[in-house]
Amino acid sequence: MEENSGCKVCVTGSSGYLGSWIVKRLLEKGYIVHATLRNLGDPNKVGLLKSLPNGERNLRLFEADIYSPNDYERAIQGCKYVIHLATPVLRDFKDESNQIEETSEAAVGGIRSMMESCRRSGTVKRLIYTASVVAASPIQDDGKAFKPSMDESCWTPLNISFPYANQGLMAYTHSKTLSEKELLRFNGDEGGKLEVVSLNCGVVGGDTILSIMPESMAMLVSQIIDNKRYAVLRFLEEVNGKVPIVHIEDVCDAHIFCMEKSSLNGRFLCASAYLASAEIASHWRKYHPDINIAEELVEDLGRDIVWGSTKLKEIGFEYKFNAKMILDGSLQCAQRMDYFCSTD
Repeated sequence: MEENSGCKVCVTGSSGYLGSWIVKRLLEKGYIVHATLRNLGDPNKVGLLKSLPNGERNLRLFEADIYSPNDYERAIQGCKYVIHLATPVLRDFKDESNQIEETSEAAVGGIRSMMESCRRSGTVKRLIYTASVVAASPIQDDGKAFKPSMDESCWTPLNISFPYANQGLMAYTHSKTLSEKELLRFNGDEGGKLEVVSLNCGVVGGDTILSIMPESMAMLVSQIIDNKRYAVLRFLEEVNGKVPIVHIEDVCDAHIFCMEKSSLNGRFLCASAYLASAEIASHWRKYHPDINIAEELVEDLGRDIVWGSTKLKEIGFEYKFNAKMILDGSLQCAQRMDYFCSTD
């Protein structure tokens, strides 16, 4: 911890599922964390962050909104690293017809402003961007078939309408794809002084420190209860061929691993398992035979596509959690929170 003492890290979107866990891990490691929230007047989110170990001593809170990207300037000042998780919230848009365009504009504009703030700070060495696997579809450009494997060379074509899509999901897909491409244009900027890392994360599950069920974890258990989140799981399967998944501890450790490397830039996919939705259903039936999975929620697509990303492992990162641990941990969280009783 002593070697991290005084080193400042800015974490945007810090009160969310992934953000809160990253703040927790950074504080445990002795970093000073500049955490941004959309509303400092929210007692639940502020209280959660302040209650974390070392929070009273090493946590600084800042109010910032992705729709006003210059808000992040103060939070970034004096920081050596920035972990950028904040993303436009789709429910802010009332006119569905404008969701895709407006969400993408907000996301791309936010990246440009964030990079300018990092430049002006004079202290930021590296920015870690929390990207999404929705931007890394291995589908061929004509949308008729998948490539043999999914890896960092894959980008989601934006001219395809995927099965199970709605305006919100397509807006999210477009915004994450365009903002990541915009971010990677800055690699080598400032004579290579400012490094940029994009971490494309799979569906995150396994555990949470939040008091509510995170949406990504709800997707992983969606076949156990018939609700709208199963359609989101299937949408992701149609985008990525299968569903990349990762444990919350692994994905947080991957962010910090990429931050702490002496020098690093570029794009990395982050997932420890790559499952068809039918394989997830098979897991529930095998290890939890008391749980009933409706037949209409089990669709075996028979795809041979494989996970081809090895870049994180090649630079020394090791995943600690396999698919069984991720899925069983997600189920335990859902049961603890009475999710199956309270959700629609």
